[in-house]
Amino acid sequence: MTKSELIEKILAKNPHLTLKDVDRVVTTVLDKVISSLANGDRVEFRGFGAFSVRTRSPRIAKNPRTGEKVKVEERKIPHFKTGKQLHELLNKK
Repeated sequence: MTKSELIEKILAKNPHLTLKDVDRVVTTVLDKVISSLANGDRVEFRGFGAFSVRTRSPRIAKNPRTGEKVKVEERKIPHFKTGKQLHELLNKK
């Protein structure tokens, strides 16, 4: 689902809202998630999951084309862990 599809679905369920208002809300939420992760904070949506930032240690990698060893610096990467409700929904028996 894209951001515009999300906005359309919210609009369909809430006809009293305007496109501009829904777009502003979705953009604000996503911007806040991004800024929180950039600050190293954890963002949790109960039942859906939690976003956090993990640090990947520096390492020596190999260029697959040339075989040359390359130094890869330490990196911060986003991590997502599903919430219980989403996990159970995805793994129905």
